Amino acid sequence: MTVEPAQITAPPTPRSLESTGLSVVLMQDILLKTMFRMSLTKVSDISRTICLPIPQTIELIDNARGAKLIEAIATYGTDSGSEANFQLTEAGKARALDALAQSEYYGAMPVPLAMYEEQIRKQSIRNIQITRRQLKIAMGDLILPPTLMDDLGPAVSSGRSILMYGPPGNGKSSISNGIRAAMGDRIYVPRAVVHAGQIVSVYDPIVHTVAETSEDNPSLLRQTGNRFDNRYVFCERPTVITGGELTLDMLDLKFNPVSRTYQASLQFKATGGVFIIDDLGRQEEPPQAIVNRWIVPMEMNYDILSLQSGEKFIVPFDTLVIFSTNFHPNEIFDQAALRRIFYKIKIDGPSQSDFLKIFAMVARKRQIPLDEDTVIHLIQNKYPTINNVYSNYQPVFLIDQMINICDFEGKPRHMSPELIDRAWQNMFVQQEEIAR
Repeated sequence: MTVEPAQITAPPTPRSLESTGLSVVLMQDILLKTMFRMSLTKVSDISRTICLPIPQTIELIDNARGAKLIEAIATYGTDSGSEANFQLTEAGKARALDALAQSEYYGAMPVPLAMYEEQIRKQSIRNIQITRRQLKIAMGDLILPPTLMDDLGPAVSSGRSILMYGPPGNGKSSISNGIRAAMGDRIYVPRAVVHAGQIVSVYDPIVHTVAETSEDNPSLLRQTGNRFDNRYVFCERPTVITGGELTLDMLDLKFNPVSRTYQASLQFKATGGVFIIDDLGRQEEPPQAIVNRWIVPMEMNYDILSLQSGEKFIVPFDTLVIFSTNFHPNEIFDQAALRRIFYKIKIDGPSQSDFLKIFAMVARKRQIPLDEDTVIHLIQNKYPTINNVYSNYQPVFLIDQMINICDFEGKPRHMSPELIDRAWQNMFVQQEEIAR
């Protein structure tokens, strides 16, 4: 059973310009820039683009008409059903160009940071309680020891930081993705927020997945139709996954000096969701420096970001951070850093029994018959050469290798000790000196 979207209170539709929390000057500038850049004239198109209801959009247009920045180019005939059309006056174009020189941002009206903070509290990741059954279903076909589920469950439900460590190839990345899948619910992500007059774009189609909705479903329409503030996007809880490419500057606001606009940092985009730092220890930045950057957010539940001017401001930090590494934690962190990571969970290789279960499951999925002699040869003759150390990735690797050999040689897909020997050679590289 997953958390239903109905349990999260939607941000209400603004009933007036004042209820947007924005200044009329800011809204007017965005209106003018949007009409100028996108050549919009119809009220419905303008309303849809700036993400305000039509009554508030008309009010905003009327204010600009009073200032002689916008003029009507068609009669608004309510009886005929025709739609009003407007265009910028010369003064309006001049004002739009002046506003664009300060910031190229146009389109959706932003949400004041303080209002977004209220919404974060309503949909906090720490409000989620995940059951053992949910977590087990989300892990799919992963074969995990029961003790691991005992550790993962409370860690995920806490919404606090998790460090998963252990030898490579044992499913740390898959477990991280399973944790996200276990959450299953949806939240409201602002298209942009504004602080001190500076607009920061938050919604990112690469990070955020728009939740499917159906207008034919009345109960769903009450939650996801035009009954919430359209400055937000109804999304799955976000997941940001970074690996060896992560650098500390990715955790800062991105300022584009040409357009003079801001993009939210990665962890800000992950608000309400999961931030996975995979392969920790493979980045250019030392692991200690990366964890140090997260100490304040993990402890205080807020982050500190900086504008181009150098001004710093506080944003909520409501993110489940998962660190995943192949190194032992004592090798890459000091004790102060480890103390601030709430859960440390070792992900070990499978036992022989679990390895055989995984091997049989992969064979069934790949539709290749199990062969007893081949499996005995693998267990008795091959694994002793590596001290019987099993990894979760190995069944997939070995079986896919055998399939590739059979397909190349034009033979039916099958297992044999000979094929296992050939597959085994590709799983490891023999240590030797190469003349150069």
